[in-house]
Amino acid sequence: MKHDKEPVTAARHLDLKALALSGGDVSGHESLSKFERIMQETRGLGGDSVVNWSAHGEMRPGASGEDQVWLSLTAGAIVPLICQRCMGSVDVALSVDRQFRFVSDEKTAEAEDDESEEDVLVLARDFDLPALVEDELLMELPLIPRHETCPQSVKLEALDADFDSVTPEKPNPFAVLAKMQIGKPS
Repeated sequence: MKHDKEPVTAARHLDLKALALSGGDVSGHESLSKFERIMQETRGLGGDSVVNWSAHGEMRPGASGEDQVWLSLTAGAIVPLICQRCMGSVDVALSVDRQFRFVSDEKTAEAEDDESEEDVLVLARDFDLPALVEDELLMELPLIPRHETCPQSVKLEALDADFDSVTPEKPNPFAVLAKMQIGKPS
């Protein structure tokens, strides 16, 4: 089951069980601008970037002996973020390589997800694979994006030569109290 035309459209309404039963593959490359939540993280800088992804479906025997739907997902993109050191743009490579096992309902997914090495998701007949790709790439974003070595030197202090001359002199509060002559009879 190879989807060469409109891979993202076909993948937005993917029948995972049919993909797994056929041992099929689906792949695509799409402009980063189509992934709204990632674009928010790039502050609109990622319009020229491309997300490449591929998925392979298969049936594997489960613990009970019944076959289960599995999906292998790989995805990658180079995402422009803001370096938190120099505040310039930094290209960050994101890469995903994950296995997903699908179960029939949310209760089973919650119960089995904590105990499993793979991610456990609920099987849906109309599965949105690009949304999963976006979720996984978002989880790969660094907490603090930065260059290994910033291209320009980082300004560590800000001095304004006129700052000291503009600040008016404040009177000493104790001198003001001394002038008040508190407690002296008139």
